[in-house]
Amino acid sequence: MAVHEQYMHRCLQLAGMGAGFVAPNPMVGAVLVHDGRIIGEGYHIQYGQAHAEVNCINSVAAHDMHLIEKSVLYVSLEPCAHFGKTPPCADLIIARGIPHVVVGCRDPFKQVDGKGIEKLRAAGIEVTTGVLEKECVALNKRFFCFHTKHRPYIVLKWAQTANNKIATLSAGRLLISNAVSNKLVHKWRSEEAAILIGTNTAMLDDPALTNRLWFGKSPVRLVIDMHLRLPHHLQIFDGKQPTVIFNSLQHSEDVFKVLLPAGGIRGGLYQVTEDVSMVHQVLNACYQNNIQSILVEGGARLLQSFIDEEAWDEARIITNETLTIEQGLPAPQLLNAMLVKQDRIFTDTIAFYRAKP
Repeated sequence: MAVHEQYMHRCLQLAGMGAGFVAPNPMVGAVLVHDGRIIGEGYHIQYGQAHAEVNCINSVAAHDMHLIEKSVLYVSLEPCAHFGKTPPCADLIIARGIPHVVVGCRDPFKQVDGKGIEKLRAAGIEVTTGVLEKECVALNKRFFCFHTKHRPYIVLKWAQTANNKIATLSAGRLLISNAVSNKLVHKWRSEEAAILIGTNTAMLDDPALTNRLWFGKSPVRLVIDMHLRLPHHLQIFDGKQPTVIFNSLQHSEDVFKVLLPAGGIRGGLYQVTEDVSMVHQVLNACYQNNIQSILVEGGARLLQSFIDEEAWDEARIITNETLTIEQGLPAPQLLNAMLVKQDRIFTDTIAFYRAKP
């Protein structure tokens, strides 16, 4: 088992290289091993393109091709057994005569969910499962949340002063976190499918909601503006990133088509009902349109609504330990939270929390 774990760790390293590029697919890594030597490696590089198993097998050098049918294939997630954007990986494994497959964890996607393992075993292939299972599930926590809880994975984020204020009571914007922490926040943005703010944050802060201080794609911008009162000179309407406005007045056809590679629609209006939970409606709309994760950036009222409805998975709170203000808007009150770790970046302490099960 120790040997299996060694190669599965490598699968996880490879899988992580697909972060930000493969969603809504999961990150997957694969390693092909013959007699203690890795003869092939691969990972899912881009959504819609070849899966990890295909890239792994295709990476085998010509002089090692005859070893494929005598090797062990390690893969961090159960091989698919259905036709999607690409043919079933289980069929490829069977066709190449690989005798033993070691799987990190089962795929919760209903079109797979055990069917890949079942197909391999039916073909006479030895299948070992559950190797570094917790680590494999954790890597794809967004994917697993989406397919098991039927909602996007939710990350709450806010910055606060040392005395727990997130804004002044005046119209001016309060800059709390330092420049290095701001870069980290932009990295977080690159890791999520969408980013959500409310009307007041859009109006008062005029944020761009992009990850311009990092690399990779920016998230889809989600904004709650129930009565469509936000002026169109704000940065969220600059057309540089898709923006979906949740409101009670109007609805655009194919508003979420923005996520499709061939879509090209720059977002639009999504109509909701005022007397139904806004959190529930946002989560449902995103689930129905394959948005697997949301970074909620505030303000306090919107953040607290996710907390109160227990609709969150992680919280990241940046506290400027050197800044206090006399009068200000109180930070949200985090409930049912478990502190995972704390980091210090110059003046800022960053606390990472996970929702208690």
